[in-house]
Amino acid sequence: MGGGCPKTDALFCIHNQYELFPSRLDEFIPENAPVRIVSQVVEELDIDGIVKSYKAGGCKGYHPRMLLKVLFYSYLSNVFSCRKMEQALTESIAYMWLSGKQFPKHSCINDFRSKRLKKHIHKLFTQVVLILVDLGYVSLDVQYIDGTKIESKANRYSFVWRKSVEKYKVSLEKKIANILEQIEQGIADDNQSHDDEPRPFDSNELKKRIAQIKQSEKAREKPVKKLVKELENKHLPKLEEYEQKLEDIGDNRNSCSKTDKEATFMRMKEDHMKNGQLKPAYNVQMSTENQFITHYGIYQNPTDTRTFIDYLTGFQTRYNKQSKEVVADSGYGSEENYEHLEKEKIEHYVKFNYFHAEQKKAFKTNPYKVENLHYNTVGDYFVCPMGQHMHFVTEYAKQNTHGYKSTLRKYRAKNCSKCHIRGRCFKGKGNRSIEVNFRLRAYKQQAREALNSDKGLQHRSKRPIEPEAVFGQIKYNKGFNRFKLKGLDGVGLEFGLVAIALNISKMTKKLKKKALNASVLFIKRLLAIVLSCKHKYQSAHNFIAA
Repeated sequence: MGGGCPKTDALFCIHNQYELFPSRLDEFIPENAPVRIVSQVVEELDIDGIVKSYKAGGCKGYHPRMLLKVLFYSYLSNVFSCRKMEQALTESIAYMWLSGKQFPKHSCINDFRSKRLKKHIHKLFTQVVLILVDLGYVSLDVQYIDGTKIESKANRYSFVWRKSVEKYKVSLEKKIANILEQIEQGIADDNQSHDDEPRPFDSNELKKRIAQIKQSEKAREKPVKKLVKELENKHLPKLEEYEQKLEDIGDNRNSCSKTDKEATFMRMKEDHMKNGQLKPAYNVQMSTENQFITHYGIYQNPTDTRTFIDYLTGFQTRYNKQSKEVVADSGYGSEENYEHLEKEKIEHYVKFNYFHAEQKKAFKTNPYKVENLHYNTVGDYFVCPMGQHMHFVTEYAKQNTHGYKSTLRKYRAKNCSKCHIRGRCFKGKGNRSIEVNFRLRAYKQQAREALNSDKGLQHRSKRPIEPEAVFGQIKYNKGFNRFKLKGLDGVGLEFGLVAIALNISKMTKKLKKKALNASVLFIKRLLAIVLSCKHKYQSAHNFIAA
């Protein structure tokens, strides 16, 4: 007998054991494991569009359906790095089974994700949701809508602000105008043709002006040469830079990042510095039903209000139908949004600003609030806390920053100079005036009635555990609080993968629960049969004994 360590020898035997018949990988994967559900779901997807994007010829590559399975399962397992996916394919039994023992490199996975999948992710997400509809988990009849801000991959401190660029651009244009005036004044003295008044110019116009100056006789003089050189080498490139920055920002934003030009600086609730700094981010809008994600959209605007109409249109485009009910918080309650909901005949439970505040006693008992002033519809006047009539003065239209027009009516009291509660009623000079948007008041009353109905109370109690809970799972459970790709397309691709993975994860839990309930029901039935047989046996035994 040898004198070696028994434990070491046993371990050596285990590591070097041989099998007569090779084992199958799926023997080690449970029946209802998430990896099996991922594989089954991907097998049912239509990926003809992805397959057609490959050109004929060349080396034989990996099938896109296999790469899809790897990506979906990775995002479901909170693995977002392609290098970690490559590592898992050589170490994890689940990954090996999923890929059929194929081992694509991280560069191949990343190329497929960032180039092949971008144009098709929305279609794949839609197909997964329609599978959920077939299973009865969602109906697409109701949307619980909310938004959150997720940080961009961009450098956190490389920002461009519209106001600063416009300010510096105006200052630069003045310098350029002064130089052109000096040069063209000299040309005018030599009776050269020129414009009596300076024309407005951009970089292209400045190039033309410089070309005209070079063709004149004065261009040979040393002072003019120096000024032209300053225009060409210093001011023209700077003017082009400012124009490019304003083009990157666009008409609907106030800022952008230098390293991700489509990201906008937004104030983050989950700021890693914990001091409320602005960070480059995207506004992610999402609809849920039974905590499944049914729709999503990526926006550059930091406010939820202006995303609402486009977002609902996106749902309509995705499913060729609109949901019957929409539930959202006060961030979406505006006149424009209410008008759209009414036009589309969508039953809605959308809060407005001060909805919760007006439920409080302090708000209801405050006689100075415009909302609490009595309005006489016949005489068209409001009654102030002292009983004085506030009569109609004028009506005018007010347009917001993106072009929507509202109609406001102004009412004013006749004499507030001797009123002893004037200081509590209002702080302005002269007589008190109020501006009233009657259309918005009517929309708010409709929303108030819907929100306080039995169905509205049910939706209000359910809304906090719908999208907000899902966002919590994405950010904290999955650790997805910063995008890895840049641009709207890249960000949309990433969130689409996250949404698909989350839906499949919840589908897996539902199926497991269903299987467990079926097993429990089977055991109960089996016990009932056993007890019934025992009772019959006992009765027969008693009969024979008698």
